[in-house]
Amino acid sequence: MANFQLTASQIADYHRDGYIIVKGYLNVAEVQKLQEIAFADGIMRQHAFDLNDQSGKKTKLTLWYTPGNDAYGLLTKSNRMVASAHELMEGTSAVCHFHSKLMQKEPKVGGAWEWHQDYGYWYKNEFLFPDQMLSVMVAITDANKENGCLQVIRGTHKMGRIEHGFAGEQVGAAMHYVSLALKTMPLIYVELKAGDALFFHPNLLHRSEANESDLARWSLIAVYNRADNVPYNEPSQSSTIPIKMVPDEALLEWEAESLSDNASFLDKEKDEALK
Repeated sequence: MANFQLTASQIADYHRDGYIIVKGYLNVAEVQKLQEIAFADGIMRQHAFDLNDQSGKKTKLTLWYTPGNDAYGLLTKSNRMVASAHELMEGTSAVCHFHSKLMQKEPKVGGAWEWHQDYGYWYKNEFLFPDQMLSVMVAITDANKENGCLQVIRGTHKMGRIEHGFAGEQVGAAMHYVSLALKTMPLIYVELKAGDALFFHPNLLHRSEANESDLARWSLIAVYNRADNVPYNEPSQSSTIPIKMVPDEALLEWEAESLSDNASFLDKEKDEALK
């Protein structure tokens, strides 16, 4: 979707509901390129780690901080991603890339994600202004109820941050408030075709079921932040370095580099040792 621009209606929907879905955000050729890299890339798999849900099922996750000139970096630095983040986040300072992650929920074994807000995590990094942050989830494969698509509670970004605690190896929101939210606001299953995108607020409550199907569910989630929303407890500097934007067509037309360790991958074991 070259030269993509959000409409006034989409921007209004985001602020009202805490999310918007954009169908056909990537074209077929772009999706195919990202799939080939994700499924075959040794670096991506080498840096993947498991997160257990409460039942012991596992979701694989690869997380990196520095977007390069590989295909995934070119997408996260593209005009359609960065300009959209600028339109949706509060503030006027430069758009920065906090981190990206490739979520790999494999058939039959891919675990659930508990109800949570992303700011339930990022609050601990001492980001002060959640309205100056945003996540963009791009479906690399189809996501539906059968393979554990994302679920959101519409409008919960307006509740502010809810207390969070550990659920398995994940951090989950206090279920009392989740239950109250479900009594008050609608539950939405975010079913996406490969190439569709979900833009969502850090305080939007969301979860996903385990993947009980025969099909994998893979997605890229890129997180953006304003340059002046400085985290006071975050070792990486990426979230305050302005992005050097590239044209949308770079994903297909530029000669992409291979993904490398220069992407600053998260090491789960090292990260836990520092806590």
